[in-house]
Amino acid sequence: MRQLWACPILLALGADPLLPGADSAVIMLGRGLSLRLVNGGSPCAGRVEIKHQDQWGTVCDDEWDMAGAGVVCKQLGCGAAVSAPDEAHFGAGSGPIWLDEVACDGTESALWHCGNEGWGQSDCVHAEDAGVTCSGHIKPRLVGGDGACSGRVEIQHGNTWKTVCNAHFDHKVANVICNELECGIAVSIAGGGHFGEGQGKILTEEFQCVGNESLLFSCSRKLHVNQTCSHINDAGVICSRYTGFRLVNGSTACSGRVEIQVLGAWGTLCDSRWDLPDANVLCRQLDCGFAIQASGEEYFVKGTGSQRQDKPKCFASEPCARSTQPHCRSESLRLLVNGTGRCAGRVEIYYNGSWGTVCDDSWDLSDSNVICKQLGCGHAINATVSAHYGQGSGQIWLDDVNCTGNESNLWTGHSRSWGQHNCRHKEDAGVLCSDLRLVSDSDCTGRLEVFYNGTWGSVCSNQMSGVTAAIVCKQLNCGDGGYISGGSEYGKGPTWLDHVACSEQHSSLWQCPSDQWNPKSCDNRAEETHISCTGNSETTSMCTYREKLRIVRGKDRCSGRVEVWYRGSWGTVCDDSWDMADANVVCKQLGCGSAVSAPGEAAFGEGTGSIWVETLNCRGTESSLWDCPAKPWGESNCDHKEDAAVNCSGDGRVTVPVVICIILGALLCLVLIILGVQVRSARAQPLDPFSEAVYEEIDYNLMREKQEMFSRSGLCVSLLTGSSYLTPFPSGALTQS
Repeated sequence: MRQLWACPILLALGADPLLPGADSAVIMLGRGLSLRLVNGGSPCAGRVEIKHQDQWGTVCDDEWDMAGAGVVCKQLGCGAAVSAPDEAHFGAGSGPIWLDEVACDGTESALWHCGNEGWGQSDCVHAEDAGVTCSGHIKPRLVGGDGACSGRVEIQHGNTWKTVCNAHFDHKVANVICNELECGIAVSIAGGGHFGEGQGKILTEEFQCVGNESLLFSCSRKLHVNQTCSHINDAGVICSRYTGFRLVNGSTACSGRVEIQVLGAWGTLCDSRWDLPDANVLCRQLDCGFAIQASGEEYFVKGTGSQRQDKPKCFASEPCARSTQPHCRSESLRLLVNGTGRCAGRVEIYYNGSWGTVCDDSWDLSDSNVICKQLGCGHAINATVSAHYGQGSGQIWLDDVNCTGNESNLWTGHSRSWGQHNCRHKEDAGVLCSDLRLVSDSDCTGRLEVFYNGTWGSVCSNQMSGVTAAIVCKQLNCGDGGYISGGSEYGKGPTWLDHVACSEQHSSLWQCPSDQWNPKSCDNRAEETHISCTGNSETTSMCTYREKLRIVRGKDRCSGRVEVWYRGSWGTVCDDSWDMADANVVCKQLGCGSAVSAPGEAAFGEGTGSIWVETLNCRGTESSLWDCPAKPWGESNCDHKEDAAVNCSGDGRVTVPVVICIILGALLCLVLIILGVQVRSARAQPLDPFSEAVYEEIDYNLMREKQEMFSRSGLCVSLLTGSSYLTPFPSGALTQS
């Protein structure tokens, strides 16, 4: 017989009903009652289970509907019910089936307040276990990558998958996602639709994780109501199951047998094809400088545990080690921060136990070439200054570096002593190296070559898609398009790579899958890749943005909120690190003099649309705001209440007409002077009476008309000074005495 069972409901004193870190939410109540959802991937989805008489059991799906599911979701603090699946949708449970024929009206505070057959009174089997999916159900996945452990981040909210804006995404959130998906740790996060643009809705919440949560659901969240992100801003993650590296049984912390940790388990690596470049990667990763020896054959005593034959695949820019036993030096070099790969970024040196930067005083391509060569990154394309790749921290180790380009490492170039400088981190030096090139008479057309193991070599064209050409051209700053062309100029070095499989989700050749490095990848030289680049370069396209700067909502055009045009629309500048140096660049660029003040916090009102840039670090001497170091454009996490503004010394009035008037005034006065001189000269020359009379008559009539004209006005207007003054004409200038 159906009965209505009820009891007092008491939440455990001082306890949050949601238990962070667990894979299910559990409500603990008086008389030993508890409720949870299991096997659904989050605390807000799964099979309904109740703990009664110290034993967990299930609920039968007879009469199970959205009203009952709604009571469960509300009871667990998981929002509203999205679905009420039956027939053991989340798997068959075990133990007793505690409730059957549950009939709720949706207003109950607990599931057992609904009508039911009584505790343990059921004619069901576990194939009929009831389930629930609540709106608070959050489950991540990675889409568009090489597998389940890399790709575009998508979050399941109830039954809907949504993408995440990269402005609301950081490394801590990425680590939680990788951990929840059993993919190890986050190696890197990628924005700008790196893994392709998603579809549908974009999550309006920002996850704020500590980083050690086992589920994304356990992270706190912040709502962004006025979100301006589009799918071009979809965030991506690259996870790695390789969670640690170490050197053991060596004489120092920087030598020994290489061991790798895969999802918590340590093992050794096979030394097959282990060489010095592999060891270099590991030394850098362990903050041990660069490799001076790579040993094999159990040089450091045979290890225990499993030996992995499937050594991690490294492809030039990946931050992973590939095998066993290096010796490392104490000085080290690395490029990092905002670069496109391992061959671009801020220059940092490891010295005396800590990492530090290099000052950009006298920094040039010769210095940069030494770095590129030292890191096995080909040659330098650009020597960046003014913290182009972001400001570092800690020591500034070198200043006034003056290399010839032939040095074996940066610190052998002439410079001050270690740590002696007069710089700030706003002056940190950077490098853009080329580890790929097009070989011909033109930098943007020719045979594709890559730099590996100290040698340039060709790339084979087998199964290469047309999108590869565009990726290479963009990477070389040779335009936004290109095509694979025929060529008869064959290389003489190795043919390093084959079966390069790029797709539109990749932004660099080094992100594209390929076969392993092999100096004889091509069957013959006719397979070598030739590329011709077309279209406008990134530099050219940026020039169209340089004039797109304005100041609005102020008293004149030289005071107000700063706005920039980018990606086809006007947006604002965040006031994070906004100072007088930044404001000076704006005032100077707009012809408004120098900056008087640099107010923040939307001093001239909040803007609309996107906040295009934040953390600008101008010196104040740049000719354009676009020349200043900053976080990547379009990746701001500010609100419009942080919009930056300026007050410039100029009043904004147009002065060109005034200049024109000055010039015309000067010309008029000059004409009058010349005319007076000519009249005096004519009077002084001896003439016969007849010709004199004729001259007098003409001269008199002409001068009389001019005299009458000037007498009517009575003055000559000086455009030079803006004032008026009387100009008496000498009597001899008008008549012959």
